[in-house]
Amino acid sequence: MSHESATQHRSTPLLIATSAFIFIWLIVAAFPFFWTMWGSFKIQADFFSKSDWSNAVTGVNTTARYGHAFTGVAYEGAWVQQDFWRAAVNSLIVTVSVVVISLTFGTLGGYALARSTARYAFALLIVALIFRAMPHITLVSGYLLPFFKLNIWGYLPTAIIVLVAINQPFTLWMLRSFFMNVPRELDESALVDGCTRGQAFCYVIMPVMWPGVITTGLFSFLLAYNDFAVTATILNQHNQTMVPKIASFLGTTQTEGNVMFAVASVVSATAPLFVLVLVFQRNIVSGLTAGAVKG
Repeated sequence: MSHESATQHRSTPLLIATSAFIFIWLIVAAFPFFWTMWGSFKIQADFFSKSDWSNAVTGVNTTARYGHAFTGVAYEGAWVQQDFWRAAVNSLIVTVSVVVISLTFGTLGGYALARSTARYAFALLIVALIFRAMPHITLVSGYLLPFFKLNIWGYLPTAIIVLVAINQPFTLWMLRSFFMNVPRELDESALVDGCTRGQAFCYVIMPVMWPGVITTGLFSFLLAYNDFAVTATILNQHNQTMVPKIASFLGTTQTEGNVMFAVASVVSATAPLFVLVLVFQRNIVSGLTAGAVKG
């Protein structure tokens, strides 16, 4: 038996074992979401049945009440009766604003810090890292008193300001690492060709930075989209985003149907994240790879 054949023979069991592990891991990881999505089309008596767990699969009580095993009453109740659509719109406003503002300042600041030779540049990054490491709720508590005095508590712009302040150190660090991997020769070539520093940044550096910008933007989006501590503390009930709104459903489980509103809302809030990751998966991988390889 040749050396190549022996190597392939030894690697086949390892490949099978690795594939089986990945397959099982994917099933275990995806099961909670698909189980929740399945249950969102049932009624509470089936999905949270204490007498027989199989009711969540068969939908006995759902069939008895509505004539079929699946129903969309949980989605109708959450989106229409409980105005979950308003929370979705608020989440969209907050997340898009946070991403745009964070990336705008992050790209400018990250580029400046990557190209700066001043000693204080690294000190600024350390301060930003310390600020980023602090628990969000400790930062929010410091904002509350001035927000109350200025009468700006409860509004979306207030939450956006706080989330940008929390997210900005992360974007600075991440984008700086991407800019560090862009050769300085590109800047110098653009300047030699007659570009200003701003033109070199916009027309030469940024086109090769898009994978890193998209990767950073996605993580910024997830931070704002999934945030609970800031939005639940700063926003009033009328301006709630999706995550605090779901929590409010869970806090009223004594009312029948409200817990199913939470289940339907969880599926509604999670589904866009799956789509987002699937759409930008290539950009995420290329962006993380570009940030990990010194170019």
